[in-house]
Amino acid sequence: MRIEQIEMFHVRMQLRFPFKTSFGVEFNRDCVLLCVRSEGIEGWGECVASSFPGYNYETVGTAWHILSDFFIPVILGQDVDHPQDFIDRVAKFRGHQLARAGLEMALWDLFGHASGESLFEMFGGVKRKVEVGVSIGLQEDDQRLLEAVAEYMAKGYRRVKLKIKPGRDIEMVQRVRGKFPDLMLQVDANSAYQLDDSHIFIAMDDQDLILIEQPLADDDLVDHRHLQAQLETDICLDESILCLRHARQAVELGSCRVINIKPGRVGGLSEAKRIHDYCVGVGVPVWCGGMLETNIGRASNLAMASLAGFTLPSDISASERYYERDIAEPSFCLNDDSTIDVPQDPGLGIQVIPQALNEVVLKKEIFKD
Repeated sequence: MRIEQIEMFHVRMQLRFPFKTSFGVEFNRDCVLLCVRSEGIEGWGECVASSFPGYNYETVGTAWHILSDFFIPVILGQDVDHPQDFIDRVAKFRGHQLARAGLEMALWDLFGHASGESLFEMFGGVKRKVEVGVSIGLQEDDQRLLEAVAEYMAKGYRRVKLKIKPGRDIEMVQRVRGKFPDLMLQVDANSAYQLDDSHIFIAMDDQDLILIEQPLADDDLVDHRHLQAQLETDICLDESILCLRHARQAVELGSCRVINIKPGRVGGLSEAKRIHDYCVGVGVPVWCGGMLETNIGRASNLAMASLAGFTLPSDISASERYYERDIAEPSFCLNDDSTIDVPQDPGLGIQVIPQALNEVVLKKEIFKD
């Protein structure tokens, strides 16, 4: 297919509730959306870079620069036979995984519409419903946290992830576990601790946690190996895993026993599937993380999480949790069994709502052949 036009949008959407982690509070979510057109067909993608370099070094500004000056030019006006063609062409550029993932997603959607296949079919998904959980940001106090957990459980979520940071960790986890002894519970530190803090995680070993996510530095494998050796609870790596090579090294070192796969973080859906396939081969459980996506990115995550190796509940909450009005439909709803249905229509299985999109666009640029 000849890529005839690419539109890029900087959007800002107001979150229904502030989302607080160890690296800051988000009230609004900025991201970059892309629309790729060819032969009367269009495909949409979402670059999950935000307005500040908290989760990683990428921002909307860096993604806009890299996409417009480097990634888009390698396919605009060119014949592309498969999303892998794009991955091969940008292999000469280093880093900027979130930016390349957003454009690759749009190509997967484009080719899905061209072939009439859903991403579920194109990836070889096996689950038409994906088990999901909810991630709860840091609350003002433990009482408010307990209330939030109860509210989400009442809505049907069976797994809860708590954000933690130094000073808001073991006692908070113990209170939640004491109140909800049967809850599927895990914690996420977003790299807020050092190896000297190992006593904090050792103290969590009796809290029956599913896993402890990314306790140490975002680029670390070695110290996580030393921490994992001290724990019964499984460590899960997120920020440290940027590609299949990192996943293999982490497993071989014993740095973790679980891997969180975020397609954006690893540079796209193709690399995410490669990591999934490797982990299945070595018996390492994986689950799909979330980045406060719109329904565009949420549809993509659901398709990825439908693969057989995603055996733990994924961070793909229902659409209504995030925004008063999304920019794409359908909205994804939580089923009674704490699952969300995987889209079965061609491509991502979503339709962008032009009016809703126009209301949140801060900047737009059109690139033509």
